Amino acid sequence: MIRKEIARALRAGQSALSLHTNPPERETMPSDVIIECGWGRLLPAQTWRDPALLATALLQERPGQRDIAFYVEKPQVVVASAPQQLFLDPSDAFRLQFASYRTRRAARRGFTLRRLRTRADVAAINALYRARRMVPVDPLRVWRERASRGITYALAEDRDSGEVIGVAMGLDHVEEFADVHNGASLWALAVAPQATHPGIGEALVRYLAEHYQARGRAWMDVSVMHDNEQAIALYEKLGFQRIPAFAVKRCNAINEPLFTGGHAALEGLNPYARLIVDEAVRRGVHAEVVDAENGYFRLTLGGRSIVCRESLSELTSAVAMSRCQDKRVTLKLLAAAGLAVPQQADAADEGGWLALLASSGAVVVKPVEGEQGKGISVNLRSADEVRAAIARARQFCDRVVVEQFCAGHDLRIVVIDFRVVAAAVRRPPVVVGDGHSSVRALIDKQSRRRAAATDGESRIPLDAETERCIAAQGASLDTVLLADTRLQVRNTANLHTGGTIHDVTAELHPALREAAEQAARALDIPVTGLDFLVTAVDGPDYVIIEANERPGLANHEPQPTAERFVDLLFPRTRAVA
Repeated sequence: MIRKEIARALRAGQSALSLHTNPPERETMPSDVIIECGWGRLLPAQTWRDPALLATALLQERPGQRDIAFYVEKPQVVVASAPQQLFLDPSDAFRLQFASYRTRRAARRGFTLRRLRTRADVAAINALYRARRMVPVDPLRVWRERASRGITYALAEDRDSGEVIGVAMGLDHVEEFADVHNGASLWALAVAPQATHPGIGEALVRYLAEHYQARGRAWMDVSVMHDNEQAIALYEKLGFQRIPAFAVKRCNAINEPLFTGGHAALEGLNPYARLIVDEAVRRGVHAEVVDAENGYFRLTLGGRSIVCRESLSELTSAVAMSRCQDKRVTLKLLAAAGLAVPQQADAADEGGWLALLASSGAVVVKPVEGEQGKGISVNLRSADEVRAAIARARQFCDRVVVEQFCAGHDLRIVVIDFRVVAAAVRRPPVVVGDGHSSVRALIDKQSRRRAAATDGESRIPLDAETERCIAAQGASLDTVLLADTRLQVRNTANLHTGGTIHDVTAELHPALREAAEQAARALDIPVTGLDFLVTAVDGPDYVIIEANERPGLANHEPQPTAERFVDLLFPRTRAVA
């Protein structure tokens, strides 16, 4: 095994030993280097002569950040200096040799690559990192160092929306610590889980590789978790090869899954349940899985024990839950509270819904009880369309409602303990043409990306409603879209059917905030996700179309939904402001 590792290092261009330990070369570099990276500090171990001092430096890690000692020659010696506080990181190291790297002409794509430019870029970077459960950066530090030659933040920006959909940080070793091996490294690569464009991660890696190749660097390294198969496949595709380089980190709440092996008993929970469980465990609350497949778990602290199904807990009464489950009852109660809601008619009353269709011009058909957007058809304008949609909806519930169609942005507001915690606009799924793939193939690709980003929770169904939506725009599943042509493939924006979600909490109009909190009180429910249709997020006009008794809190990062949920369940664990 050792011979194989040394052989790999030799193929990568230098011996494994010379990576760190050649004394004459080490003498030419500065000693005990610490590099501030925004998300934490990087300690290039080849500049540290004393393992004990390196260990001491790692123990000075600031709260909320992650420090990394990389290229550690003798990790066992460093860890032995503080065995209860340090651990050997279970990551693999890979190297891209620029002597053999070949640039590739950029394919047509709907995004551009650029450097960090504005304070808004820093905020966008943090939104990406939080969405990917990564350590956010210190905005002031990153902004102050934006012109640094040592650290480069590369961004991918959507051409149409201007949204930052990818980020990667590059480190120039020569600029930062006069590296005699003339290297560079790649850190903190993240791609928006909702990005519609393929190849963003590869483009960012190539951007930094070609940036450092142009500077005359010899190689670029990356550290990646040993079980991150998707990332490893990308790096190997680009020509990276494994090298025997080790990292040491501090035992902290951020790194806990790495040095404990995760909570094996909690494996199998979906992202919505796991987000809450992780927050509870971090506070010292005991967690026990009751039914992982369906998201049930029990949280216990002292004499208090509460069973939850994701964000639905025993604190939600059966009466409140039934009010939300029956969409007719929901709107009746909200209307009685003086809140704006659409008109409804029972699908069994054809005369009633025909009159509603005539008066409103378009309707929505939905099961009376249902979730995840199943059985919903939107913007129906003919009686035949409505009849067909009613038949589809009855596959999910024998009771079906026909509702006035209200145009507007699909806004989800999460209310916990009768206070708004998060708000996000949900957008229907869109595919982007490449000039040679059919709409069906584009949907398949988009579904694979969405499923990978959501642990299988989000896919675009290839069903009658998708076909109807596509046909209404003059296309079919077999149509080949021109490059960069966008096609909305469903009218609903539910995340489980491929929709995307975009945080707008800071922009929420006070009237919408007040309406959401009033709705939660009218339904007497402590945790709910309210679906609004609004003309503008920062305007007062709205209608409320649904209330969800089990909102997916994981969809609302970076807002503190899990924190507020655990606050509700175990108030004594609430952080003191």
